[in-house]
Amino acid sequence: MHIALNAWFWDQPYTGSGQYVRRLTAALRAARPDLKLTLVTPPRITAPEGVPEGVAVYRAGGIGGKVGKVLFEQRGFPNAARAVGADLVHVPYWGPPLASPVPLIVSVLDVIPLVMKEYSGSLASSFYTSLVTAGARGASHIITISNDSKNDIVAQLGAAADDVTVTYLAVDDVFHPRLGAERDEAVRAKYNLPDRFVLYLGGFDVRKQVNELLLAYTYVTRAEGDQVPLVLAGREPEWGGAVFPDLRQYAHDLGLDEIVQWVNAPDDADKPSLYRLAAAHVWPSRKEGFGLPVLESMACGTPTIAWNAPVIQEIVGDGAYLVDSAREMAGAILAVLGETSLRNTLVNQGLAQVTRYSWRKTARETAAVYDHVLAAVRTAQKGG
Repeated sequence: MHIALNAWFWDQPYTGSGQYVRRLTAALRAARPDLKLTLVTPPRITAPEGVPEGVAVYRAGGIGGKVGKVLFEQRGFPNAARAVGADLVHVPYWGPPLASPVPLIVSVLDVIPLVMKEYSGSLASSFYTSLVTAGARGASHIITISNDSKNDIVAQLGAAADDVTVTYLAVDDVFHPRLGAERDEAVRAKYNLPDRFVLYLGGFDVRKQVNELLLAYTYVTRAEGDQVPLVLAGREPEWGGAVFPDLRQYAHDLGLDEIVQWVNAPDDADKPSLYRLAAAHVWPSRKEGFGLPVLESMACGTPTIAWNAPVIQEIVGDGAYLVDSAREMAGAILAVLGETSLRNTLVNQGLAQVTRYSWRKTARETAAVYDHVLAAVRTAQKGG
C-alpha cells in the first residue's frame, strides 16, 4: 500500500501540525515497514530534514504565501499523489482538497474555528474554513486525536460517528524525569530562571486562559510573596484583539510585574528541562484538540495542574490536579508547593498515566484506518 502524505508543515516542528506529521511518519515507518510512504512537500522545502530512512519525498511545484498554501492543498498535493501512484492520500491537518484522485483520509486535530467565535477571523479566514470543512466532509475517513474532538467534528461537520476514528497522540522520549537532566542547570542559566518557580509553557491566545492563571497568581502571592515567581514561556504574539488580549498589560494591572517572568519562544530542545526545573506546571486552557503539553509535563515528573475541560479529563485521568476557577487554581498551586505528599502522588499518577500513550500505538491505529479504507474501496470496486 502506497500512502502520500501532505507535508506542508514538515519544516515547522514547533507547531502542533508539524510535530504530528513528523512523529506519525517516523512511527508509521517503524510500526508498518510494509507501507510505502511518500512525503509531498511544498516548493519552499528544498531539502527536508529529519525524513526517516526509506520514506520517499516528492517536491510539488507552486508559490508561497497563504494563496500558495491553498493552491498546494487543492491542486499541488492531489496532482502529486497522482504522479507518484499513491493508493491513498493522508492530509495530517485540517486542509484537505475538495477533490482527490484517490481515497482521502484527513486528520482533523480540532475544529476550534467552528466552536469558538473568537477564532472565526476575517472574511478570508472564514472562506478558508468553509473550504476545508467541505473537503473534510468529502473525505473517505477522518482521524482525530480525542473523543472530545470527535464529538465536535460530528456536531460541526455533520460526519457520521463511524467515519471518525480517534488515535491519541503521545510524548517523545526526551520528556523524561531523568534522561537529559544533565542539561537542566544550563537551561536554568540560559533563561535566568529562579531556583523555584511555577511554569506555564504554551501559546497566549484567548482559549489558553492565561488571564485566569495571572488572576490566580494574585492569590498565590498573598501567601508566598515573591518567593515563587510565575514563568510564562511561549512565543509572544502581537498583543491586542479578541484572540490575543494584552496579557502583559493585564499582568501590570494586577500588580504582577515583579513576580512574572516572560520567556519568549524557548527552544524546543529546552522544553523538557523547563518542565523538570518547575515546581509545578499549570495548563489553564479551556479548549484543546488533545492538550499534549499536559502529558509532556507529567512525563517529566512535574506536578501538573490543569483546567477541568472535557478533553483534559479524557487525557490525564487522575494524573493531574483539575480546577474550575482561578481561586481553585491558586489553591492547587499553593497545595502543590506546600504539600510533599500531594506532589509525590501527582508525580507518580502522572507518570503512570503517560504510559497509556505511545506513537507506535498511534501509528498502528492510523495504519488500521488505511487498511480499512482501502479494503472498503476495493470491495466497492469489485461490487461495481
